Amino acid sequence: MESTNVQSREPPRGVTFEDVWASIQETDRQLKEMGAETDRRIAETAQQIAETSKEIKKLQEETSREIKDLSKNVGGINNSLGRLAEEIISANLWEKFDKLGYTFTQGAKYKYRHRRRAVCEVDAMLENGECAMPVEIKSALSKHDVDEHLERIGKVREEMNKRGDQRKLVGAVAGMVVEDGVQRYAQDKGLYVLVQSGESVKIAEMEETFQAREW
Repeated sequence: MESTNVQSREPPRGVTFEDVWASIQETDRQLKEMGAETDRRIAETAQQIAETSKEIKKLQEETSREIKDLSKNVGGINNSLGRLAEEIISANLWEKFDKLGYTFTQGAKYKYRHRRRAVCEVDAMLENGECAMPVEIKSALSKHDVDEHLERIGKVREEMNKRGDQRKLVGAVAGMVVEDGVQRYAQDKGLYVLVQSGESVKIAEMEETFQAREW
């Protein structure tokens, strides 16, 4: 009788609960590691943003301080130039108008006040018994300065009227630097213009049709 050799085989092994549980644990571990890495990166990014913001704020504060210092220095220079211009131009200023028929007997800086509050300030107020002339003095005269002075003269007129001062009022502007366009603009508004001439100042040339405005 022939015998047949039959190879014995074990049935395929199925997925057990232990396998599933191990897989779940491994997945959970990986997720936790990924989460921890993400949290770490987020924390690093937040720290970098905070440090960058701090640096930006510091730079802004330093820049702001430098701008304030620069503005203060520039303002100081401008004030010094303004005072220098006033000293140079106001010296014997009233004599400049003698040839135009004005005989001013005095001239000085003047402040108009109302109830201890300054209404307006005049760099040089030239006066005699019949006429007064507020003069605005600038290191570099501009059209804006001219417009402001016209408003200032209007305020002076109001203050003079309040005090019963009915003297004629005319105006003038002066500058160590006065461009031709600014000079013509002021003269068109009826103001006398004084310009630097060597170490002194003089009344700028005027058209024959020039007429001084009276307030």
